[in-house]
Amino acid sequence: VQLVESGGTSTQAGGSLRLSCVASGASFDGYTFSWFRRAPGKDREAVSCINRNEGTEWYRDSVKGRFAVSSDSSAKITVNLHMDRLKEEDTAIYYCAARKWYGGGCPPPTYRMEFWGKGTTVIISS
Repeated sequence: VQLVESGGTSTQAGGSLRLSCVASGASFDGYTFSWFRRAPGKDREAVSCINRNEGTEWYRDSVKGRFAVSSDSSAKITVNLHMDRLKEEDTAIYYCAARKWYGGGCPPPTYRMEFWGKGTTVIISS
């Protein structure tokens, strides 16, 4: 199983980025996909989650209205994180993670994820 993130780069505050996570090696039926981030000197935090079966989405408060998660299974399973009105505090390594979940919606962010990507770096400058 592999989760491979891409799209991280350096950009200015107020700009937009799209991160992508391509999942392979399994059917991922019943899995939710989450985005986490770790900012310099801070703990990892959950940013967003999508339950592809239900279309349910979750966002942490600080990104609501600015970030949008989506999924595409037309060719490969791809989970995108669209980030608008970026702020310096969005600077972090962003990780894609997956977990099988039948509880409806998304699992609590503190629950252990089964699979992780290696991350993609986002740097926002003023």
